[in-house]
Amino acid sequence: MKRTLRAAFGGALLCASVLNPAPEAMAKAPDHLTQAINEILKREVFGPATVAIDIRDLETGRVVFERNATLNVKPASTMKLFTTAALLDAEGQGTVPAPTSVETAGRLDAFGRVLGDVYLIGRGDPNLSDRSEWRGGKGPFDQLANDIHDAGITRIEGRLIGYDGLFTDQAIPENWTADDLLWSYGATVSSLTAFDGALRLRLGPGEREGEPTLLTVEPLTAFIDVENRTRTSAEGSRASISLSRALGSRHVIIEGTLPRLGAAWTGAVAAPEPSLFATTLFAEALARRGVIVRDGARISRDPLPESLRPLASVRGPEVAEQIRIVNKESQNLHAEVLLRRLGLGVFKDASVEASLRGLALFLKRLGVRSEGTAMYDGSGLSRSALVTARAEVDLLVAMATHPLAKAFKDSLPIGGTDGTLKRRMKGTEAEGRVFAKTGSIAHVNALAGYVDSTSGRHLAFSIIVNHHTRPSKEATDAMDAICSLLAGLR
Repeated sequence: MKRTLRAAFGGALLCASVLNPAPEAMAKAPDHLTQAINEILKREVFGPATVAIDIRDLETGRVVFERNATLNVKPASTMKLFTTAALLDAEGQGTVPAPTSVETAGRLDAFGRVLGDVYLIGRGDPNLSDRSEWRGGKGPFDQLANDIHDAGITRIEGRLIGYDGLFTDQAIPENWTADDLLWSYGATVSSLTAFDGALRLRLGPGEREGEPTLLTVEPLTAFIDVENRTRTSAEGSRASISLSRALGSRHVIIEGTLPRLGAAWTGAVAAPEPSLFATTLFAEALARRGVIVRDGARISRDPLPESLRPLASVRGPEVAEQIRIVNKESQNLHAEVLLRRLGLGVFKDASVEASLRGLALFLKRLGVRSEGTAMYDGSGLSRSALVTARAEVDLLVAMATHPLAKAFKDSLPIGGTDGTLKRRMKGTEAEGRVFAKTGSIAHVNALAGYVDSTSGRHLAFSIIVNHHTRPSKEATDAMDAICSLLAGLR
């Protein structure tokens, strides 16, 4: 049975005056701005919806505009603001987390054989992939395999064991859905995870109608079997692709059609058993370098043997880069891993419960008014999470004067420029002036962050829309229109 976990934040808060301005400082926006925002909020998408907004001037702490700012709403991925701010505060921007290492208690003999098991030890770095420029394009497991080969090792006379015992519970956070678990955005959580716990898929049309489409899978592995049943359809027809995988299965089926001369289809499917997926990728890299693993790959959460010694290791990027990946890409798995690292650092306990307690302590110290909110995960994919727009803006205001304020702001997508805002706000006053985290789940859209106006004013804002039934673009277009008003605010 799934254990119910809830972190309800309450108690006395150490609120700075900038978060709780005196009544005389609570001046509202100029009438024309209020009227303009209210006009946007009359759009059809907001008719049956709940809209929570808090906009504040960073220099004065004054409220520029608010609506339902103290109402609990689902934050979607704006929840990542809390997680990344807390982790940045706890670990520091330049810290490089503990490495993923290859270790053994076995003896290396004169024939290049390790006489015993070899461990691949995960320590909560979610960046074992080929994503980041810091790795210079080299895959982490090829790098480790090269190091093992260069150390003169040709054979492991035992098992290759992936150790993922650092995180103690809840590989699937509270109230994620079964549908989430199929796709890469719902990859399950482990302290040993690679390539975002997912396979990247690309389908290109064949040369002629009726021919099979061309499938590319990355990383290339035998761990998951992808059965491609798709065909090339007539030029000009609509693409229709469906993907299925039974829960826990390693067999993926892709069906449908892709038009001749049409655009390629891309997607990413979550890998079951993420720690075994990572260990298998390493075993396959070893095989490519001619290193034989006699007894194959497996995983373990049992205590590690004493007297282990390192054979090779690989480190991830600095914390500032790790939170940038989370916020720019809205990377759910990475957010969940960072949340558990927070609990490990504060309480020596990487459980979700301890990690959320660590988050609550951080928010209390910053004076964030989070009483009555409910947080269940680090990414916002949980359908039970509830926060207020006021709490989000409290956090943003506090982080604007934090010693690591620049690293935090730099981690956010920039309107019309990069991340999840790359295609939004282009050609408006908000382009290049909005630094904000997006959020989107079914019937929910959110945006929270900072605006640097053309007049030099600096604002923090949160706009969260729940329960709308219109296309998400209608909600995001309205949010972008509000951001454009703020960017032009005098």
